[in-house]
Amino acid sequence: MIATMDEKDINIEHPIGSNDGPRSKLNAYNWLSDIPGDKNDFDMVEVQFKNTRRGFYKNSMNLPLQVGDIVAVEANPGHDIGRVSMIGKLVRLQMKKANLRADAEIRRVFRKAKASDLEKFEAAKAREYDTMIRSRRIAKDLNLNMKIGDVEYQGDGNKAIFYYIADERVDFRQLIKVLAEAFRVRIEMKQIGARQEAGRIGGIGPCGRPLCCSSWMSNFVSVATSAARFQDISLNPQKLAGQCAKLKCCLNYEVDAYVEAVKKLPSKEIRLETKDNTYVQFKTDIFGKLITYSTDKNVPANLVTITASRAFEVIALNKRGIKPDSLLADGEEVEKKKSEFGDIVGQDSVTRFDKAKKKKRKKPNGSPNASGGQRSQDKPHQEGEPRQQRNNNRKGEGGEQRNRRQPRRNPDNRNGGERGKANNTKPQQSNGGNNVPKTESGN
Repeated sequence: MIATMDEKDINIEHPIGSNDGPRSKLNAYNWLSDIPGDKNDFDMVEVQFKNTRRGFYKNSMNLPLQVGDIVAVEANPGHDIGRVSMIGKLVRLQMKKANLRADAEIRRVFRKAKASDLEKFEAAKAREYDTMIRSRRIAKDLNLNMKIGDVEYQGDGNKAIFYYIADERVDFRQLIKVLAEAFRVRIEMKQIGARQEAGRIGGIGPCGRPLCCSSWMSNFVSVATSAARFQDISLNPQKLAGQCAKLKCCLNYEVDAYVEAVKKLPSKEIRLETKDNTYVQFKTDIFGKLITYSTDKNVPANLVTITASRAFEVIALNKRGIKPDSLLADGEEVEKKKSEFGDIVGQDSVTRFDKAKKKKRKKPNGSPNASGGQRSQDKPHQEGEPRQQRNNNRKGEGGEQRNRRQPRRNPDNRNGGERGKANNTKPQQSNGGNNVPKTESGN
């Protein structure tokens, strides 16, 4: 398996990439490792550095290297620290895949990394983040239209690689001079694309898994919007774009299967004629081979779902000038598939956390004693009084109370009743000195 260079630490006791350790970035199983004899021997090894940077080096000293060993390799200038990710004849196939030229410079593996080499490497790696922040400020002060996405120091700390993104050609000669004076190291600038930047930084995709470009993808293939059309995916830029602001690479994974399945379905431009209506294709279940037709192209009207074989039968009848009575065959009904699970507890409801609003009970107009005041004046029941008798007493009191309120609800007394009487009342002095209203009616 291919091991990776972790950004924060290097675990020598449990090397990542061994058969007993966990899988990591750009993993590959060496399926030639169990070949007996020396047929699997090859003097080239693949070494991986920070994130996705890899290189091929010659084991000229015949060191007993295994996948996961940390080695010091030749660099220009000095040496670099990396991890062996592949050995054996599989490296030859990998070099062929990488289109490595025969006249390319082949560098050597010096030795397995010592404790002093690892100390220098850790010290250089600790400077990467601060260097990236400072370099961004310097590029901004120079008014350069570029973004420095990552910085990688060489194992011995004598060289730094700056990965940047730019939409157009950038003249960074002045930037190199300023960076060399600021950090006192040799500067190398490498331009990368948005996909490469996402692969180097890493992250979690909308599927909940690590990004493909940072976990296993090494070659980036162009993705077109036609891949989304073949799969009947809505052309929503927010849904189709990944963290690199480009089309998601996973759109190409299943597009070939969709293309082959679409060939077995009738074209979307073909209209089906019946005696009553003309149907156009509204939606399609590609792998289920079910097609839904509508009488209106823009609005779902008179929807009929038929199988692909039935659609071809209707098309053949229309070519002969025959219009069937219905798209469905005689006595044919498309069975709807029942879902494997049901929402029994209501956990799929969107409003399951909303509190139900209680309806407030409207009180009748009048004094507060009309609704609940009478209850407060009820006498407490005597001890030993039967429950049925108490209930009857309450019903009787309630009846008297309703009789008292009855004139207020009488529509005949609304205009000339209580209010009319109130207007015709005259005060009269009683013997006790209290004002008692006296009406003209003599009540």
